[in-house]
Amino acid sequence: MKLIVTIPAFNEEENIGDVIREIPRTLAGVDRVEVLVMDDGSSDRTSEVAKAAGADYVVRNPKNQGLAITFKRALWQALKHGADIVVNTDADNHYDQSRIGDLIAPICDGSADMTVGSRKVAELEQMPFLNKYLNQLGSYVMTTFVGMPRLDVSTGFRAYSREAALALGVYSLHTYVHTTLLSAHDLHLNIVEVPIKARPVARKSRLIKNIPSHVWKASINIVRNIVLFRPLRFFGLCATVLFTVGAAAIVRFLYFYAVDGGRGHVQSLILAGVLIILSFNSLMLGLLGSSIGWSRKISEEVLYFIKKRDLELHSYDKTDSD
Repeated sequence: MKLIVTIPAFNEEENIGDVIREIPRTLAGVDRVEVLVMDDGSSDRTSEVAKAAGADYVVRNPKNQGLAITFKRALWQALKHGADIVVNTDADNHYDQSRIGDLIAPICDGSADMTVGSRKVAELEQMPFLNKYLNQLGSYVMTTFVGMPRLDVSTGFRAYSREAALALGVYSLHTYVHTTLLSAHDLHLNIVEVPIKARPVARKSRLIKNIPSHVWKASINIVRNIVLFRPLRFFGLCATVLFTVGAAAIVRFLYFYAVDGGRGHVQSLILAGVLIILSFNSLMLGLLGSSIGWSRKISEEVLYFIKKRDLELHSYDKTDSD
């Protein structure tokens, strides 16, 4: 069994070496451990430092393409190099690589398809209060609305079985953490959380340039993914709220109609009519989105078999060349 640890990196020459050297090369139940660094068009010596530190593969994007695309490419590269398990970690030394054995244990014993290294955000004393609060809020909103177990949805320290890595979809250009978790849940993969406390990072986040911008992008990303994976639930909730307010406006008009003939309160009926029409439209959007979701599932299944076939051909070509 081969484990490949993927590390998406952008201008991380100061940390990438320490991350690679901390990765254990001998683990129970694993025959071989390799490291693949996906350099996202760094302008510093990230690739050179990674090679010197012992990375088995260094793949470089010709230009900076963002975390989500880089993660997607890293996952595919790991599969092409024969990974049976893929562990993804950050290049900023935020995670304890010595705990990779604990992270992959549920996959090795067959009890999980995907594991999430929970940072225990509530216990992170070094994390700024606002960052901690927003992380917890984002995790609560997403897991509650989608109906998945309470997980640390923003952690990047995760492990995937080969089949899970093949099946997962990345439907984002900002970050992969939310969309891959929703994709895994939508595919009914068995997700297990492994508590692994994160370390503080001194430098500023590459992803979070400023709090307002990140909150906006993360919120849009979460809502977009909820609409993608749970359209009927999202638009159904919107329809319920709109219909309830509209019905309340009708009740208000009927009250005043009974009291004084409803003079001067016709606007309540107009508002009620608009809101009820909007609620009906919202419900239709939910039903339409749900129908499109079935088409997406078929496309995902087709893509899964195409990727699997491509990997089989790749392995045959490699065997022939050997």
